[in-house]
Amino acid sequence: MQWIILGGIVFVIVSFLFIYNSLISHRNSADNAFSTIDIMLKKRWDLIPNLVAATKGYMTHEASLLERLTKLRSTAIAAAGFSGERMAAEGEISGCLSQFRAVAESYPNLKANDQFLFLQASLNECEEQLSAARRAFNAAILQYNNSVEMFPHSLVANLFQFRSRAFFEIIESERANPNIKQQLS
Repeated sequence: MQWIILGGIVFVIVSFLFIYNSLISHRNSADNAFSTIDIMLKKRWDLIPNLVAATKGYMTHEASLLERLTKLRSTAIAAAGFSGERMAAEGEISGCLSQFRAVAESYPNLKANDQFLFLQASLNECEEQLSAARRAFNAAILQYNNSVEMFPHSLVANLFQFRSRAFFEIIESERANPNIKQQLS
């Protein structure tokens, strides 16, 4: 009888350790995925001032768009870590960059500028990598949230205060296609 009780205690301890370690692993995967997004955002932040500088002479009528892009970049840089404010600013930057690319199409001289073409290609590559990083992050968050919320992991998660995390989402207003006619008027 003692062996059965001892075996049951060992089983509970080993299960507890396994669950705790899997929660730590999922949390670290989510943190790693966010770090990848952070790296891509830094790359994008570095490209934005160069892109704005290369287009200022051409896009005089769109000065407000360039100013908004610069302001959003500053807001995103100032927001630390994995915060809702930062995620909202990054979503707005994505939408603003879409508008920027659409408006840039209206300037034939700008489209022929080698520096602009290089910066635009770099930004497009960065955006594609960022999109892939966001998908990986959301997959890691899904796995982490599932482990935090599902039984029996939820018992250990609650004991050690593991909490669900938010997905990286684009804000609703940025999901619409940019209206070029409205931008140019």
